[in-house]
Amino acid sequence: MRKWVVLATAVLGLAVLVAWRGPRLPPGTDRTIARIRSGPVTGVVIGESGYAQSGEVRIWFESIAPVDVEKGVVLLNIALGASSLYWPPAFLRALSAAGYRVVRYDQRGTGASSRMPDWMRQHPYSLIDMASDAIAVLDELRIARAHMLGLSLGGFIAQEIAIGYPERVQSLTLLSTSADPTDASMPGPRAWPLIKSAIAGLPLLRYRLLGGETNLVRELLAGLVAQGGDDPVDVEEWTRIVLYDRRERGGFNLRALRQHQVAVAVTRSRYPLLGTITAPTLVIHGAEDTFLPIEHGRRLAAAIPSASGMWLEDAGHTFPYPDMRAVTSAITDHLDASDPGVPDSAHGRPD
Repeated sequence: MRKWVVLATAVLGLAVLVAWRGPRLPPGTDRTIARIRSGPVTGVVIGESGYAQSGEVRIWFESIAPVDVEKGVVLLNIALGASSLYWPPAFLRALSAAGYRVVRYDQRGTGASSRMPDWMRQHPYSLIDMASDAIAVLDELRIARAHMLGLSLGGFIAQEIAIGYPERVQSLTLLSTSADPTDASMPGPRAWPLIKSAIAGLPLLRYRLLGGETNLVRELLAGLVAQGGDDPVDVEEWTRIVLYDRRERGGFNLRALRQHQVAVAVTRSRYPLLGTITAPTLVIHGAEDTFLPIEHGRRLAAAIPSASGMWLEDAGHTFPYPDMRAVTSAITDHLDASDPGVPDSAHGRPD
């Protein structure tokens, strides 16, 4: 009898979850999704794309030319387990409009890069290996130096690049990140805010449970709407990204999430090495970040010579941030101030 009670409760709970409405999606969302689903998905990759070889690992990249005269190159290092396609298109356009060539790449295990089928916990790769993947992309594109921008895990990797390859780094921009998220002396994830965030995210889970392409798009759109921001969510752009990623690249790879977590765990703390970073650095962190509390960002900025910080009062561990226009302006100002005025993309491989 007890078994049937448990089963009935589970079924009832699932039914409530499926019926529980999340954030209201923009008007016409379902019509837009249906229209784009009905044909081939194009317009997601707009730049020069290809592969770089990093040891035995193939790394997919895209190089997007600036709108006007090229000032320099920005290499984007994305967050834990994510495909590089999920950099917000408006952010890419803003960097390009500011005169910067934008290079994004899929970290190993994600997107169109090697999915690492032979990975084992006993023989993992590290963040230092992932930094070498980024350098392989620069080498393939014959770029001598670049502005490094890293989000969360991508910020860990950007630091490793600045430490291990200082001659390749024009500047650093570190978003919602840390020099050592495992450091017991620093605040860890805040339990109650994380619980509240998980509860708030339950309505989004219904889309995953219902399954299919349409619900996968709805899930992402609902998350973006819940984050808030300066501008309305562009349903057309994000629908194309989700469908292209699912159809052409296999979609989200859960194994990569685990692999990246282990890479963080096996890599030594960067705190003792931050003093060696000479690149101009901007640290941006949200005061409401419950995953990596803002103390991580403040300590990071204090430990890197000549680093400055931008602290966002209403932002958590999400991107884009709520006040994205101000953040983008601060980033482009930082890039401009760090650039000597001559494009630093080399015409040959660096020595």
